[in-house]
Amino acid sequence: MVLNSNQIQSILPHRYPFLMVDRIDELEVGKRAVGVKCVSVDEPYFIGHFPEEHVMPGVLIIEALAQVGAVALLVAEANKGKTAYFAGIRSAKFRRKVIPGDTLILESELIKLRGVFGISKGIAKVGDEIVCVCEIIFTLA
Repeated sequence: MVLNSNQIQSILPHRYPFLMVDRIDELEVGKRAVGVKCVSVDEPYFIGHFPEEHVMPGVLIIEALAQVGAVALLVAEANKGKTAYFAGIRSAKFRRKVIPGDTLILESELIKLRGVFGISKGIAKVGDEIVCVCEIIFTLA
């Protein structure tokens, strides 16, 4: 299942400049999703984050991974109308900087769900190169 930005906005509460996912290319409802973020030089964070050498902030890469994971969860019938919130981030590692012109491939997989709390594993890539791996702890409300 492929979702465009309008469909993503019908699932997530985020809007510009905080919507960090351009499209969803793969979706296993309640389990896994793969999304895409095209990094443009026009992104508002480049004005103040290393303005002489544009680098996408790592925290925004993690946010993008969280949004992809939230889409996978929130399209499930049992979660319609709910919101996914950060409850924690653990073991985040960054292996390469992300710059304008890069296309981030964002993979998120649910690894644990107990009640309203869960953990997803996120992997962000540019091409075949891993740029970030992390575990995101979330709560559904």
